[in-house]
Amino acid sequence: MAKTERVKSIPVEFKLLAPKAKKVSIAGTFNNWNTSASVAQKDTKGNWQVKLSLKPGRYEYKFVVDGNWMNDPKSSSSVYNSFGSQNSLIEIK
Repeated sequence: MAKTERVKSIPVEFKLLAPKAKKVSIAGTFNNWNTSASVAQKDTKGNWQVKLSLKPGRYEYKFVVDGNWMNDPKSSSSVYNSFGSQNSLIEIK
């Protein structure tokens, strides 16, 4: 009987500078686009961050800033979505 190898999750940190924001979360294919599943925490400089454990793969995501969807300005990759806009893309290896 073959031993199945467990795929390890990788800790990933998402950051967004939004000093005037009141609430920031991240939604994507890793949490079924749930805007309340991954809420970011704000530091004293206005940086919002959230840490997630993701398995290797490609994930589409967006930040949700005070109810407004926005792409990650630090992401170098994006893909078109069914709404005619783009989603940020991250690949975990």
